[in-house]
Amino acid sequence: MAQSRKDDHIRLAAAQQDQLTGAKNAFDDVDFIHHALAGINDDAVDISTRIGPWRLAAPIYINGMTGGTDMATPINTALAQAAAATGVPMASGSVAVALEQPETATSFTVIREHNPNGIVWANLGAGRNLDHAKAAVDLLNADGLQIHLNPIQETVMPEGSRNFSDWLRLIDDIVAKINVPLIIKEVGFGLSAKTVQQLTDMGVRIVDVAGTGGTNFARIENDRTPHPSSAIDAHAKWDWLESMGLTAIDCLLDLAETPQPEDLTIMASGGVRNPLDVVRAQALGAKAVGMAGQMLKVALSDGAEGVTEVLELFTTRIRQIYALLGATNLDAIIYETDLMITGRSAERARARNIDVTRFADRGRI
Repeated sequence: MAQSRKDDHIRLAAAQQDQLTGAKNAFDDVDFIHHALAGINDDAVDISTRIGPWRLAAPIYINGMTGGTDMATPINTALAQAAAATGVPMASGSVAVALEQPETATSFTVIREHNPNGIVWANLGAGRNLDHAKAAVDLLNADGLQIHLNPIQETVMPEGSRNFSDWLRLIDDIVAKINVPLIIKEVGFGLSAKTVQQLTDMGVRIVDVAGTGGTNFARIENDRTPHPSSAIDAHAKWDWLESMGLTAIDCLLDLAETPQPEDLTIMASGGVRNPLDVVRAQALGAKAVGMAGQMLKVALSDGAEGVTEVLELFTTRIRQIYALLGATNLDAIIYETDLMITGRSAERARARNIDVTRFADRGRI
């Protein structure tokens, strides 16, 4: 059953990427104010960043996607080979299935096999305990662990676990006792500042807001469970939950408005389409930006070489965008670039008493 579900996830996530091609999303509400004399030479630009203990040459990573099925093995192989070639960190999909069905482990272990020296993060759901977390790290000889929060997906998923009341306790235990850095992320519905505060109060210091706009797991679970009667299906589906959640822009604005621990690292993902989206997220406080669905699509169509080429293009163009904006490094992107935030993102910010106009004159002379 789990392997069939994983196959469905791959197939439906790939189909969503086709549907999202050319679509507008919340990143389009964030515009850099163009200053025509701001530019600098791109050889003066440093786009490196730090996530917890890791220094990254470029502010991008391959987010957790898949594993646990034969279909996932060549995908994870291609992604791992591209990660090794570029030095970009890579997260696995949830390894829970491999802990329960060891015969599926190869679909995950190919990641470390093909990326022996790179930064690899194992991935596990929030309902798992410390022993599961340690086993997930050991399986991949992982440098860190992602724990994903997916209450909306679990609610919609027919096989979902809805025992959410244990999550805080289980995460707290893992934070205190795991021996690798921990990243807490959503799966595409966003982390609010309130949620991040709950996490930081427990000692979590790396979060990935993982907002809406990319792969939609509520829609995937709805598409997996058609009812034989269309009349009943209209009521049986959870399609009215597909629009629930926060975009990455919502989350970053929320976090920018709320005092955070100085040592908190904020990452962002969810609906990232191009290098400009990466820099937009950075300008709102993200130290690094992840992509999943985009990389899945390229891995399926063009394999490791295609993913490598896309990651290299992102790196080059992020550097060029920094130069265009006159930003020598990430601090300059965060503190010296000017942003106009408009559209639905601005409306949603105003509904939360967030003043987006303060981003418009950060670089004023």
